[in-house]
Amino acid sequence: MIDFRYHIVSLISVFLALAVGIALGAGPLKESIGDTLTGQVEQLRQEKDDMRVALDVTSADLARTETVLDELAPTVLAGALGERRVAVIEVGDVDPEVLDEVGRRVGQAGGTVTANVAVAPAWTEPGRGSFRQQIAGTLLEYLDPVPPEDAGTDAELAEALVQALTRAEPTDPDATADETDLIMEVLREAELVVTDEQVTVPADAVILVTGPTVALPEAQEAAIEATADAEDPQEQADQVEALVQVAAALASSAQDRSEGVVVAGGAVIETNVVQRIRQDDDAARRLATVDGVHTVTGQVSVPLALAARIAGTVGHYGPGTGATGVVPAPVVLEPIVRVADVPEDEDGEDGDEPDPDGDEE
Repeated sequence: MIDFRYHIVSLISVFLALAVGIALGAGPLKESIGDTLTGQVEQLRQEKDDMRVALDVTSADLARTETVLDELAPTVLAGALGERRVAVIEVGDVDPEVLDEVGRRVGQAGGTVTANVAVAPAWTEPGRGSFRQQIAGTLLEYLDPVPPEDAGTDAELAEALVQALTRAEPTDPDATADETDLIMEVLREAELVVTDEQVTVPADAVILVTGPTVALPEAQEAAIEATADAEDPQEQADQVEALVQVAAALASSAQDRSEGVVVAGGAVIETNVVQRIRQDDDAARRLATVDGVHTVTGQVSVPLALAARIAGTVGHYGPGTGATGVVPAPVVLEPIVRVADVPEDEDGEDGDEPDPDGDEE
């Protein structure tokens, strides 16, 4: 049988404990608990205010530093690139203002931007692989040198674009090779690249600007939103990875076909091209990088890093993970001397000397 007395005693104990708690809370402990909670709230409010003040001070200091650096940039950069001609390739979501500022810093460093070319979405769209393979096959006969047979479509297209931007006419180093016009036309017609200008002058070096060109919180938020908004998150991830691979292929080709390349991007996150290069030992030994290109410090670092790479130093600069320094050490390159290739006759000797009297038949 059920012992009702046991249950009655248990219920009485519970209600007694509850009554004692209410009595203490409303009586002698009321002020103590209330004071404790009030104190904790005030402490949290004060800590929040202190953090806001510290953030405002830090932001103001950073703004002043950026202003000073902007004013000093012409002096810091003067002559760094030694009259090099630079092609700028845009990959991903790049802020147009950032692109303009990078070009301006190249000018302050004594360089000239010969072309601005953006990689179009069609280059990485999952359903257009066969189309890209066909375009790459069409362009192979116009490339010199031709990529290895096992290079892959991305490497072949990257080689085509880089050669179109850097390959000079052998007899005229100030003019692009005849084939480059056709290569660029094919890439434009296939909607693989976007450019508003015709490339007529070959570049000596290349700057690859990769998106997103924003600070760390915005970059992380954009990555999360892109994944959340995607109908197929895996497809979205694959497309981001494809963009990283395209940028890496372009950087590798640019390093092979020019005096040097620097890869610049925003804040370093896992899907950032700069981060991928820094994590790869082989790539990190060949390709210079700059993160924080959305800041004045990053923009000024780009031509300095490029000059250092041309001089033989591979560095990784910025506040992000894997950087070897905040900013590059200043380097001033000697002005470049471009020399035409002199054609040889069938005997392997140089072509005929010009007739000084001007009467040669």
